[in-house]
Amino acid sequence: MNLNLRPKEECRFEEVSLGEVMLRLDPGEGRIRTARSFRAWEGGGEYNVARGLRRCFGMSTAVITAFADNEVGMLMEDFVLQGGVDTSLIKWMKTDGIGRVCRNGINFTERGFGIRGAVGCSDRANTAISKATPEDFDFEYIFGELGVRWLHTGGIYAALSEQSCETVLAAIKTAKKYGTIVSYDLNYRPSMWSAIGGRAKAQEVNKEAARYVDVMLGNEEDFTACLGLEIEGNDKNLKELNQDGYKKMLDEAAKSYPNFKAVATTLRQVKTATINDWSALCWAEGKIYKSRDYLDLEVMDRVGGGDSFASGLIYGLMTTGDVELAVNYGAAHGALAMTTPGDTTMVSRKEVEAVMGGAGARVQR
Repeated sequence: MNLNLRPKEECRFEEVSLGEVMLRLDPGEGRIRTARSFRAWEGGGEYNVARGLRRCFGMSTAVITAFADNEVGMLMEDFVLQGGVDTSLIKWMKTDGIGRVCRNGINFTERGFGIRGAVGCSDRANTAISKATPEDFDFEYIFGELGVRWLHTGGIYAALSEQSCETVLAAIKTAKKYGTIVSYDLNYRPSMWSAIGGRAKAQEVNKEAARYVDVMLGNEEDFTACLGLEIEGNDKNLKELNQDGYKKMLDEAAKSYPNFKAVATTLRQVKTATINDWSALCWAEGKIYKSRDYLDLEVMDRVGGGDSFASGLIYGLMTTGDVELAVNYGAAHGALAMTTPGDTTMVSRKEVEAVMGGAGARVQR
């Protein structure tokens, strides 16, 4: 598969992510409602992809985001720096000390266990990045002068505010102008869109974005709610599709948007919060490619599994052009990421490739 990537030597960054980075507060094995201490991490759907590509796969990446210029913002920057992601494209925004002007987002997340599912509780209204406009970022400079081979963004960031809708479209259109490959994770969250126009607004923005996307990611609800696609074989409550239904979904998306070079989805059957079946599919050049199955995968923390799938898929597409290999990089990386705490990857490319090759969990000495 030939994506016509910009030459590496003419680009400052191999990949850049546009989106919100939040402070994740994690009660560990306990619950948010009874916690007396939390472990702090950073995380965000789009950022997690940049961090995975940098930390696991060794690529040069950056994040386009905004932080309120205070102590919490500096803590977030420190987390990003520890992940090796370039911080030079972060916009620092003045705040008034109590968050009326802007603030940094917080995401409380408990992992769940057995029959008790994972729980997320976000506190992210009026964040710096939700208030940022296209004029706050010099996209001509980023994509034209610096050069970027791949941009990743998505529907979670777009749903933050009216300004986010405008900013994501401006970034995508400028990226395409300079030959940057664009991937987009639809990631539909009804509660996030409700205040700015609901499902109708989600479709308006995501349909416009989709016209400029090369690699689209999403599940059955994402494609239906965001792009208005009616998926044959889908149950009316959008709770379950069999594998043939997923294949039809990817085919339908590709037919609706001829600009898509690849369309991918993860497949997850949740048996309990800590036992999932996991795999992935990717459509490209008229064919469907499936990863190996990870049956009865033991999950420590499922948050970020889909983002780690995306970073593995992107790495495989960028470096090999082999779609089957790429979807297996994605599925293996996502599976491994769910065996560690936090949103972001803690594994190496060597570990990913070992799992792809069928390696087990024997002690390594």
